[in-house]
Amino acid sequence: MTTTTGRRLASTLEWDARLAAVAGKHAPRIGKAFGYRTVGDLLQHYPRRWVDKGSLSDLGEVEPDEHVTVVGRVRDSTLHSYADRRRGGVAYRLEVDVAIEGARLSLTFFDKKQHLAEWRRRQIVPGRFGYFSGKVGTFRGRLQLTNPQYQMFGEPGGSATDAEDEAVTAWDRLPPLLPIYPAAAGLESTQLGKAIRLALDLVHEVPETLPEDVRRRHGFVSARHALEGIHRPGSRAEKDAAERRLRFDEAFVTQTVLVQRRAALRALDASPRLGRDGGLLDRFDERLPFELTAGQREVGRAVLDDLAAGHPMHRLLQGEVGSGKTVVALRAMLRVVDSGGQAALLAPTEVLAQQHHRSVTAMLGDLARGGMLDGDADGTQVALLTGSLGAAARRRALLDAASGTAGIVIGTHALLEDRVRFADLGLVVVDEQHRFGVEQRAALAAKSGDRPPHVLVMTATPIPRTVAMTVFGDLETSMLSELPAGRAPIQSTVVPVAESPSWLGRAYERIREEVGRGHQVYVVCTRVGADDDGPEAPQPPGDAASEPAGPATASVEEVAPMLAEGPLQGLRVATLHGRMPADRKDEVMRAFAAGEVDVLVATTVIEVGVDVPNATMMLVYDAERFGVSQLHQLRGRVGRGGLPGLCLLVTQAPAGSPGRRRVEAVAATTDGFALSRVDLEQRREGDVLGATQSGRRSSLRLLHVLEHEDVVVEAREVATRLVEDDPDLERHPALAEQVRRLHDAERADYLDKG
Repeated sequence: MTTTTGRRLASTLEWDARLAAVAGKHAPRIGKAFGYRTVGDLLQHYPRRWVDKGSLSDLGEVEPDEHVTVVGRVRDSTLHSYADRRRGGVAYRLEVDVAIEGARLSLTFFDKKQHLAEWRRRQIVPGRFGYFSGKVGTFRGRLQLTNPQYQMFGEPGGSATDAEDEAVTAWDRLPPLLPIYPAAAGLESTQLGKAIRLALDLVHEVPETLPEDVRRRHGFVSARHALEGIHRPGSRAEKDAAERRLRFDEAFVTQTVLVQRRAALRALDASPRLGRDGGLLDRFDERLPFELTAGQREVGRAVLDDLAAGHPMHRLLQGEVGSGKTVVALRAMLRVVDSGGQAALLAPTEVLAQQHHRSVTAMLGDLARGGMLDGDADGTQVALLTGSLGAAARRRALLDAASGTAGIVIGTHALLEDRVRFADLGLVVVDEQHRFGVEQRAALAAKSGDRPPHVLVMTATPIPRTVAMTVFGDLETSMLSELPAGRAPIQSTVVPVAESPSWLGRAYERIREEVGRGHQVYVVCTRVGADDDGPEAPQPPGDAASEPAGPATASVEEVAPMLAEGPLQGLRVATLHGRMPADRKDEVMRAFAAGEVDVLVATTVIEVGVDVPNATMMLVYDAERFGVSQLHQLRGRVGRGGLPGLCLLVTQAPAGSPGRRRVEAVAATTDGFALSRVDLEQRREGDVLGATQSGRRSSLRLLHVLEHEDVVVEAREVATRLVEDDPDLERHPALAEQVRRLHDAERADYLDKG
């Protein structure tokens, strides 16, 4: 039924009508917060959860850790600021006292930014009614909810009697299941809900993205009924049916994009890279001082077969830390050089690019010095191109790439610059793929001229199958799970300094013992300087704002002198972090690799690619500040030379806290694929898909790729059949529009990152 407001606006609205038609003065804030521009965008803003209106909790019967939903009147609301020692700077805490049918309840909200805290304080004011939902805790003997979800009734101000009457009226009008919408600064869930309900009344034609036969076969409700059921369900069953339909829609649109992309790649012509007998690849294989694992041989054959095909290879190579992905990639690059082409390796950091350059030139020996007096007559050259190169070195690298003198060019984002040219770019290798987007891959691939290059993307962060299908579904996937012979086990131990301070002293003794045996040690810190979070400071999964602030975290500039002048006095201690000049970073890494440094105190610049076989121990300060996969990556820097490794995870997090559980999960297993699931289960879906890096909302709102494997698989099959039958989606205009929007969002993310 059309509301009075709706009749003033229009009898009906189109799906793509401007947002202001239903959101009024709130439209600019909604657009800024969520990127929405149309009424259809708003209708796809689904509730975060639903509260059963008929199941309010009696506070007299609840127990700690129980989830409750209550309705009450705000008695008092006070905003406090405090020093956030964990992140540095100031944070804010709003303390609220609520009266609930004779009982009292405390609410505590934590915010990192003042404008968010002030906005919340203006919402939750004395005299106003609302419902509040969250997990019960206790503080100073009183029941407390920390960062509860809530919805306020009526407007701030007015008498208590008017507020109560307005709250009762609003409560009576609410549906059986109360939707809680993701909100933002300056926008309440109720304001969003009001605009969404008006849009539902006015929009009669909802585009159908699913073909009718697919909808019938799966028993899905229509798109119109799905939106009604998600925003104002009459029952749990209605809400569940709507979620089921809309979740499949999300998977289906995403998979259609990826299937189209893969089909388009297969339709392109690429130069086959067949190699030559007795070339660089054959001679490299003859010189290898170790035997390739069965996995390396199998994946290597698949890659070489792809290179020989007439369409471009697009393959994802994932594997455990230290499984030998670099050797597989180098053999592919040599095949391309043997075929008269060039290969480019794109790395996310200068330290990793320099490490790749060192390791590749070392493995090739005189084969990497083609044209030089001490080089092999049939060899090539390996160029390094990073943003901090001096002018002369940069000109030389650019010239070697453009002339074809360098068969292999290794670099950072500097490779993406317009001035970089290649004589014949035949292969692009992207290391640590999760740090680059599709468009960045494409920017480098575009440098190959008329014919696209082959592309091999690598990650040492194991990816569960459904995530790979959703994020990298346009790629063929290969996996290396077998570690090369000689890789020693790594023992990981949690050092809980808050509970056992003396353990840290023992950890320093272990460092001295390890150095005494002739080995080397990494010490990892979260920050560069004492008063600086810095670009390298890790952010743990999820929102840690509700966790009490702990002691200040360790920094490289504090820890290095403390160790050198104290417990590690007499040992050779050096520092490494991302703010050092490139030549100084390279100098430090070379010294550490040469055994001239005993203990390297560093930030996460050593996370990937750094390979020093004599490093057998790592101590990670403030380990709770890192994600699971990041800790696993860091740990992989030790035990690489056939000697047992030891990783000490120093943590200030209390037992049972999210940070402590992450650290304990890493200590419990070295299985990267098991840890990847633990990691991703703790992270928002947008983190998995990379959306939060650009500040944009993930396109997946109901689909959780780890939980809904069957949905992803089925959607993939449906999308594959549909694209084979209708490659350009000419007979499916609504689906084509959703696909276009997802493409546009990807491009916007890339431009934001660039």
